[in-house]
Amino acid sequence: MCLLPHCLSFLLTGKSIVVPRWHGVTFALVIRGLTAQSDVLLCFLLVSPASPPIVHHNPFSVIWNMPTAKCQEQYGIDFDLSQFDIVENRRERFQGQNMTIFYRNKLGLYPFIRKGGRFVNGGVPQEAPLEKHLVLAEMQIEQLLASDFSGLAVIDWEEWRPLWVRNWGRMKKYQRRSEALVRRNQSQEEFENGAMALMSRTLGLATQLRPSGLWGYYKFPDCYNYNWKKVDNYTGHCHPKDTERNNCLAWLWHKSKALYPSIYLTRPLGSSERGAMYVYYRVKEAMRIAAAFPSASGSLPVLAYARVTFAHTLQYLSRMDLEHTIGESASLGAAGVVLWGDLGFARSKHECRALRDYVHTLLGGYIVNVTTAARLCSGRLCHANGRCARRHDGSSARLHLSPRSFKILWSSFRCVCYRGWTGEQCERSAP
Repeated sequence: MCLLPHCLSFLLTGKSIVVPRWHGVTFALVIRGLTAQSDVLLCFLLVSPASPPIVHHNPFSVIWNMPTAKCQEQYGIDFDLSQFDIVENRRERFQGQNMTIFYRNKLGLYPFIRKGGRFVNGGVPQEAPLEKHLVLAEMQIEQLLASDFSGLAVIDWEEWRPLWVRNWGRMKKYQRRSEALVRRNQSQEEFENGAMALMSRTLGLATQLRPSGLWGYYKFPDCYNYNWKKVDNYTGHCHPKDTERNNCLAWLWHKSKALYPSIYLTRPLGSSERGAMYVYYRVKEAMRIAAAFPSASGSLPVLAYARVTFAHTLQYLSRMDLEHTIGESASLGAAGVVLWGDLGFARSKHECRALRDYVHTLLGGYIVNVTTAARLCSGRLCHANGRCARRHDGSSARLHLSPRSFKILWSSFRCVCYRGWTGEQCERSAP
């Protein structure tokens, strides 16, 4: 059982109540109907300061992580993303000073088991050559990233998960291999300790080498609300056990400089209430973790990974789907969204043109709408000292620019102040 920072129990002794702190975050105690024999208090986490803007003082940013440089180089097709308020690397490179992603073969000696059963770099995390891994990772980071790098730095390791119980299905082989190495009752502990050492030391090295980078792991945290196929009354909620398990990864959140949950939509979730709920609870869980395990500058920035098409397809999202992904992330107070795509978007002149047309018609205009609305809301309601987020859980209000909706921003949204500011509208310097 992990100590849960968002729901701690404390002993009430007589009339003496101590308000605890968790890594610098104050908890307020709520007492309802306690009797003389009661010894449990309910508690909730006070709001941490919002993460500061990550790009050009914008409260919400959209970052391009798609290989469209190939469209320019091979087909002469230019996307001109800057006009749509989209942050990109120079010449739309996949890796650069604004955005870099490290896949399993690009950072150190990541251990995994191939489909045929061959062990790579030890196969399981506890067998990884950790010191050699760190030496190679240091060399790769030094070569790839400038010393003043301050962009997004995402590590994409997806072969296994650091918590034993989450390695099901195709990942079950990591449990079987671990059990073969030691006695069964020790295999979980050895696996999790190995995973923690590998992941936390890699982040520690990366932040030491490039301290201004927003380092984190892709798809962390995860909500595991994938059961929309199995139930008729899908709600999108994260299972309570999974929120508890996410708290067990405290060591990871404390080393992370940003959180990168995935909000990719599949075709069956398109333009549907299920799709909206799926994304809502995934971003909400990331926001919970961000506030519960803040950095020195405030909550960890949440930058959700999204696609412009449905997963595993080149079918583009509708306006409603963009609202359910980009729009939902902005309305919940995330720092931004990363738009990811693979080489399939640039495999031919036809695909490059299709993507450019989508950007220049639906996507670009929608992004300008959302980023402008977030900026204006921050300026108007929060004195540019905070980020707007929905005032009420369950509200469908979104940060969209239209004469009708913008009039109700104040009633629909609240300010989450950046560190150093306080007040309902972030109008006062914090003591």
